[in-house]
Amino acid sequence: MAYQYDWGLVVSGQYGHDIVKGLVTTLEISSLSIVFALFLGTLTCIMRLSRVKVLDWASRVYIEFFRNTPLLVQMFFWYFGTQPLFPKIVNDWLNRQTFIELGWSVVALSFYTGAFIAEDLRSGIFAIPKTQLEASRACGLSFLQAMRYVVLPQAFRIIVPPLISQSLNLLKNSSLAMTLGVMELTGTVRQIGDMGAHGIEAYTVATAIYLCISLIVSFAVQRYDRRVSRVTR
Repeated sequence: MAYQYDWGLVVSGQYGHDIVKGLVTTLEISSLSIVFALFLGTLTCIMRLSRVKVLDWASRVYIEFFRNTPLLVQMFFWYFGTQPLFPKIVNDWLNRQTFIELGWSVVALSFYTGAFIAEDLRSGIFAIPKTQLEASRACGLSFLQAMRYVVLPQAFRIIVPPLISQSLNLLKNSSLAMTLGVMELTGTVRQIGDMGAHGIEAYTVATAIYLCISLIVSFAVQRYDRRVSRVTR
């Protein structure tokens, strides 16, 4: 018997409603993760550039560890491997929370992406003339003040394209949250497929959603690059 496609059921029916809920969860995970990743990446970059050896060493370990180990392994580590590190009362509280799988997914994505952002930001800082930092220090600003008011604002402007690329990678990497039981977009369509009910349509719709988001953001980055190029000429 030939397979009967039913796009209406996936797009506008009950499965369509489930896919929209999965997309919302994906966007929530991605939004929270990129905010925390920006904070971790910025903090790590500043530690890496400081003259305090302990901070420099700690930042290097963090960057090398999270950049060179698979994200899926890191997710399993945060979700399953950290439990022995907490006291029983904390584990009992965590096990009662309904958001725990989503929370650990955000933690894993944030630490993973933060390591890449730290290196992108460091490259942006190196693109700024060193004399600006020296002039800021000569005016009486501390290292942190010079970074906050002079260097970082310029560096973030420089790294907008790679920063958006990291955000897109994070959005796509959020699909791994389904391995922890989070019903985000990919987890939702997989559940539909496991039920044997129009999995082809569901996976096609999910692929189209990821593709549309990526193309829209890529187009925005290209427009930004052209605009910045015209301004700097």
